[in-house]
Amino acid sequence: MAATHRIAAGTVIAAVCAASLAGCGTGTDSAGERAREQEKAKPAPAPKNVVRLIGDGSTAYTGAQPHLPRPERMKPGEKPPQFVVFSWDGAGEDGQKLFSHFRKVAKENDATMTYFLSGVYLLPEEKRDLYRPPRHSPGRSDIGFNDQQGIADTVKQLRLAWLEGNEIGTHFNGHFCGSGGGVGEWSVAEWKDEIAQAKNFVKTWKTNTGMKNAAPLPFDYDKELIGARTPCLEGQENFMKAARALGFRYDTSGVNNQVWPKKKGGLWDLSMQLVPFPGHSFEQLTMDYNFMVNQSGTTTQGDPAKHEMWGDQMRDGLLQGFDRAYRGNRAPLIIGNHFQSWNGGTYMRAVEEVVESVCTRTDVRCVSFRQLADWLDAQDPAALAKLRTLGVGEAPKEGWKTFLTDGPAPAPKGAPGSPAAKE
Repeated sequence: MAATHRIAAGTVIAAVCAASLAGCGTGTDSAGERAREQEKAKPAPAPKNVVRLIGDGSTAYTGAQPHLPRPERMKPGEKPPQFVVFSWDGAGEDGQKLFSHFRKVAKENDATMTYFLSGVYLLPEEKRDLYRPPRHSPGRSDIGFNDQQGIADTVKQLRLAWLEGNEIGTHFNGHFCGSGGGVGEWSVAEWKDEIAQAKNFVKTWKTNTGMKNAAPLPFDYDKELIGARTPCLEGQENFMKAARALGFRYDTSGVNNQVWPKKKGGLWDLSMQLVPFPGHSFEQLTMDYNFMVNQSGTTTQGDPAKHEMWGDQMRDGLLQGFDRAYRGNRAPLIIGNHFQSWNGGTYMRAVEEVVESVCTRTDVRCVSFRQLADWLDAQDPAALAKLRTLGVGEAPKEGWKTFLTDGPAPAPKGAPGSPAAKE
């Protein structure tokens, strides 16, 4: 795998070039000589783009994340931007190359996204016993593990995605759903253990694979990881308690209507939402898996003659939900997906067409959950409370200039992005 940038494996060496000084005196105590001596006595300038390896070098501190804009507080009377979040559960790169494809789609359409990495995607099959899942035997995983090439490919995509301004969250590890030890039955302590293991597999992938000379992931995962989505949307209550204690800032494991988010249990509740389902009287969750289940059941490759129509249903449902918010209350639209070719890849096609349709529109920001949480933290709480009085698709009757005219409260202390307060 070709590294995207050169990393010093040990200490960082700064090359310091001495400036040329033009002396005008002829004696050894001349002004020019003194200036040269003073220049030599100065400490070497700090090197730019310092890379500080963490642990075994699987991750590294490389400074502030590129392409992460600082959020601004809305001015009185300003219409809120329309946020759209595209997120991916269990993000990894395999032979389908969907991770790299959607990175490209995002760049071409001025979008950033959130990739929820499954920790076991960085754990090789031969080391599977290192994973000790709650309520299951060591080495058990309902989504398997990975091989050397898959890990190398996934790490490359994670590295590039972060450098492009995308967020790396977590989808935990073994993806256990239902009864018999599923995540819905886990205690707070078991969730904390699962999170610690997910972090550890990211922070030790070099040791576990033997790829010592590969470039590190360019972030400190303990600081990068601020949110998640639980497997099958189960176990949210105890997960949120664990997440709050660990300093997470948001959760996206729930189901909600298209209204402005609020904090729940100290975390931003950035749940996926219900949107129109073309051809049906009920609404549908903004996730590819749920569209599939309501079209072909649990069969992931249903009637090929219906693939195009099913994809169009998902695309049009998401676009109707977008338009309802864009012309109405401007609530952020939260969308969840998987890198899967269910029903012939029709849902991947649908998501791509939605990205291309909405992300370059005026006043639309296709962002990661981190960026959305940063923006929410930067706003006047009174303004957000007023936005939450608007129902699904409801625009202010008196217009935005009148609706949000109250003077803003003083800006909160500290920079946006601080962890949730612990109780």
